Amino acid sequence: MSGTAVIQKFALGRIVATPGALKAFEDAGESPLPYLSRHSKGDWGDLYDEDKYENDMSVTHDLRILSAYKLTNGTKIWIITEADRSSTCALLTS
Repeated sequence: MSGTAVIQKFALGRIVATPGALKAFEDAGESPLPYLSRHSKGDWGDLYDEDKYENDMSVTHDLRILSAYKLTNGTKIWIITEADRSSTCALLTS
């Protein structure tokens, strides 16, 4: 097997989700785990390049990190890790 594993870039802390986000994952028939994994590995999802750059800087300077993703049914979600890395929250963008 070849390839390089991408390692988590920062701690997620306690993982929580709003009721709306949990329902969105359920409605889409998806799990939040792949999105949390992408977020923790630096795949920021559907962000502008400037926002991706800010996230890259936030990882090394202990600032808040935000990723944006679309579920398979088109629902938009955010995943936010707090600056102190104490928690990560999945929530709807609306």
